Amino acid sequence: MKSRMTLNLSRILMVFVLAAVAAGCGQDKKPQELTPNDVRHAEELIGLDLTGQERDSLMEGVRDQKESYQQMRGVDLPNSVAPIVEFNPVPGWMELPDGGSKVNWGLPEEVTVPEDPEELAFYSVPELSVLIRERKITSEELTRMYIERLKEYSDTLKCLITLTEDLAIKQARQADREIRQGQYRGPLHGIPYGLKDLVSVEGYKTTWGAAAYKHQELEGNATVYRKLRDAGAVLVAKLSMGALAMGDVWYGGTTKNPWDLEQGSSGSSAGSASATVAGLVGFSLGTETYGSIVSPSTRCGASGLRPTFGRVSRAGAMALSWTMDKIGPICRTAKGSAMVLHTIEGPDQTDRTVRDVPFRYHANEKVSQMKVGYLKDLFNNDYPTRKNDSIALAKIRDLGVELHPVSLPDSIPVSPMMVILEAEAATAFDQLTRSNRDSLLVAQHQNAWPNIFRKARFIPAVEYLKANRLRKILAEQVNQLFKEYDVIVAPSFGGNQLLTTNLTGHPCAVVPNGFDEEGHPTSISFLGNLFEEGKILEMATAYQKATGHENQHPDFFTD
Repeated sequence: MKSRMTLNLSRILMVFVLAAVAAGCGQDKKPQELTPNDVRHAEELIGLDLTGQERDSLMEGVRDQKESYQQMRGVDLPNSVAPIVEFNPVPGWMELPDGGSKVNWGLPEEVTVPEDPEELAFYSVPELSVLIRERKITSEELTRMYIERLKEYSDTLKCLITLTEDLAIKQARQADREIRQGQYRGPLHGIPYGLKDLVSVEGYKTTWGAAAYKHQELEGNATVYRKLRDAGAVLVAKLSMGALAMGDVWYGGTTKNPWDLEQGSSGSSAGSASATVAGLVGFSLGTETYGSIVSPSTRCGASGLRPTFGRVSRAGAMALSWTMDKIGPICRTAKGSAMVLHTIEGPDQTDRTVRDVPFRYHANEKVSQMKVGYLKDLFNNDYPTRKNDSIALAKIRDLGVELHPVSLPDSIPVSPMMVILEAEAATAFDQLTRSNRDSLLVAQHQNAWPNIFRKARFIPAVEYLKANRLRKILAEQVNQLFKEYDVIVAPSFGGNQLLTTNLTGHPCAVVPNGFDEEGHPTSISFLGNLFEEGKILEMATAYQKATGHENQHPDFFTD
């Protein structure tokens, strides 16, 4: 005989799953009476084997609960409303750095203006910063150059959603006026940049790359935009993204890889990486939930940074997964990423997950004094970019770094924890699914959002919470590993490291490390402790000084 505890558990699970089954995906379906047979069909999905008597006893409660679900669905919840439950990646034993931020950018002492102004399109953030600060170029000159390049090349790359020309010229002129008057705001003052089009800017549409939202204008400015504006940076473009932050396909087409116009740029920060590498913006912002900075940065040959979860406010940015989303820079160099991160990081009054933790970075740090691990078992696997990764490891050793073999924990099944992302994403776009407006998305294949959102409605609440309990154990294990090291070097797509470190909230700096046999960029990743982005960026900076891969530019956009 089954225990009372089993019976109560079965009731909880039935309430969740049967409501999803019975409600379906459309609001206009005629309600149907739930029967014990519906319960029987649901048992296999949720792993129960009930008796007929137990099924009968569930029915009244399940029918009442279905009515409760219908009442909740009648409340209009915009994407900006987050659940009260929040993810905290910091274990109780960890002491976060305190005191103030300390940075040494190591800016070049002398930067010359090229004879051909178009060459400025490929200057790094540090180089552009010096030129503007020393008034060798004006922000308006630089801004107009980028705007013209956006007009010339953005259709080729399918990377532009909105050109913010009037705003950009206004901001550039203001920057030039302030600099002339000695009101220098800092190293991003006057530098043109682009935003992934899930970041809201008042007065401009924020489309999320999806046809269902292509005319959407949101009230208020996102925190990251406000911080960049206050730093004097100049917004020239809102850039394409895979629809609802997956892939490189949006309602305007497929965003292209600047190195190979027959290939997509990967996603979902598709336009941010593509436009940056093609010299259409000085830098850009992307977001990552599960690879959306690392992947397009790799495909396009950019230097990207996925910050620690809780380093940068997501207020005013589209939510996909409240416990996994992060906003970070995509630049030409790791040093540029450090400069942008320092501008956008820190708490606001809205995103309660953000912590006030100092940022420390020294461009000339002696990385030979760092304790560095590398994921030896992943590097030893047979994979397409192994040759370039092996060369990169050798170059890191040439910097005087001793590489210690380490492994990510493997006692917890990581892939099944994808239900966390899927359940949260389906909740964020619940109304899109139930209204059937998901049919407006370009991608409609089995692994596209419309089908994932529908499938996620069959994730029992118990399994979602169980996955988060496993996530807690995983985070503890990963934090124990990183406790011993300043940096861990990883293949960018080796094993489950990308999913693992996104689930645990750890930062990652990804930089180019060469090209494959077909001429496509490849990358290597530097992983770090929570809120210690400075160390991985210092390592990435040292690596780039020694290699110069970031100085390569696609020919089509340099003529």
